[in-house]
Order: sequence, then C-alpha cells, then structure tokens
Amino acid sequence: MHVLENPRSPRVRAVAKLTKRSARGETGLFLLEGPQAVREALTYRPDAIVELFATPSAIDRHGELRDLASGVGLEIDYATEAVLDAMADTVTPQGVIAVARQFPVSVRDVFAASPRLIAVCEEVRDPGNLGTIIRAADAAGADAVVLTGRTVDPYNPKVVRATTGSLFHLPIALSVELAPVLGLARGAGLRVLAADVKGEDLLAARDEGLLAEPTAWLFGNEARGLEDAALTLADRALRLPIYGRAESLNLATAASVCLYESAFAQRSTPPTHR
Repeated sequence: MHVLENPRSPRVRAVAKLTKRSARGETGLFLLEGPQAVREALTYRPDAIVELFATPSAIDRHGELRDLASGVGLEIDYATEAVLDAMADTVTPQGVIAVARQFPVSVRDVFAASPRLIAVCEEVRDPGNLGTIIRAADAAGADAVVLTGRTVDPYNPKVVRATTGSLFHLPIALSVELAPVLGLARGAGLRVLAADVKGEDLLAARDEGLLAEPTAWLFGNEARGLEDAALTLADRALRLPIYGRAESLNLATAASVCLYESAFAQRSTPPTHR
C-alpha cells in the first residue's frame, strides 16, 4: 500500500489551496472534509468527486466509504495524518478528505422545474448561517436554494461542513442580481415572501392560507436584514413573533422556522366538511 507522507508535496499544497476562494474559482474544485460529507457525496454526486484521500485507520473505521468508492470506480489515495492535516481547513479532518467539482445549476433551470418551495439568500455572509439554511431547506423539502448578491461562496469549507451533506441533496443556484431571480420566481407561479422584522405577523399569514401557496422565501443579511430596495421586490414581508425576551432570532433559525411553516402548510390536508 502506497501512502502519501510528505505534507509539503505539490499535490498536498494544491489540495490545501482549495480553502481559498481564489483557488476554488480558478479550478472549479472544492474541499470535502470528514466521513459524513464524503459519504453523502459518494452516494448522491459520485461523478463530482475527483480525488479521495484517507488514512488507513479512518478507512478501517468507515468501511462503507471503501465500498461506496469501489462501487463508483474511485480509487482511495492513502495518506498520513500529517498530510490530511496539511490539506484540511479544520483542525481535525477525521482522516478523510475529498476534492470535488463544483456543480451549481442555472437559476432558469431551478424555476423551470415547477418548484413549490425555494429559499433565496440575499447578502448572507456568515458561512455557518448559509450552510444551516441549506440544511434546513433540504430537511423541509425545498426544491432549491438560490444565492444572490454577495452571499458567501457555497463551496467555502465552512459552508460545506455546516450543510452536513445537504449540499449534495438539492440544487444550489448562483446569481448576482436579485430582481431577475424574483421575476423568474413569479413567472413560475411562486409568491415571494420576505422574512423581515418589520413585516406582518407570520401566524396571521398562516391563518389566511398564504403559506400553503408555492413560495420563494427571501432571507437577508445577518446584521442589516434586507435592504429597502430588496423588500419592495417581495409580495409580502412577514416576521416571526418573539414571545420571550430575546432581542431577535439568529438568521438561520428564523429561516428554518419559515421554511418549515411553509412545508407544514403545503402538506396539510384541508378539513373535510360534512
């Protein structure tokens, strides 16, 4: 068994550079760290994986990764812990790292697929928040996530980790301009709902049946929320009520509630009248 041992080799340095956005942009590649992310990629997007590195002991612990890699004809490159540490963005990569091709989809394809629930992230800058929103959208059965403005790169290692594999489960589309995205949403029959502290009460909107409609939820920046220009592009703005003493909700938490409220409403069975 050949094992990569030199943390300073050109091959190792090339992988380590993928922690930087510039290198991801130049190569079209990104980094996957840990057995969970690699397992999801091997299961749902094996065509995207370019290289797979692991320590022998990690593969012994996660034998299913060997089986999945073998099943798609992917060879595992064995490496030492020092090599994996040199490649990784995290302090503890858990002995498994992969390099994958980025796979964004077009915004037009997202809305051509007759979606019922979409998350649109405008100027979301925190990697943990974006990753959690992608994970929540996946869990709530959303059809896609669309990123606009200067939203953080979805292939940032911190975003990828925060999605816990959901990056591979639903389409992620990138767009610079918000207005055309929302125009496509309306053209596809979706109502645009902005999550905003100045909006109407979400529970009242739920009672009127608004959340059961095909919806594109619009989420803004963590610190500033949505700019007035973005808010004017939405059909309605809704806020989550605060019942306790908290000043506000974290963006990803609020987005999770909004997406699940829509998921519940869209899946509820209307009462039968006798």
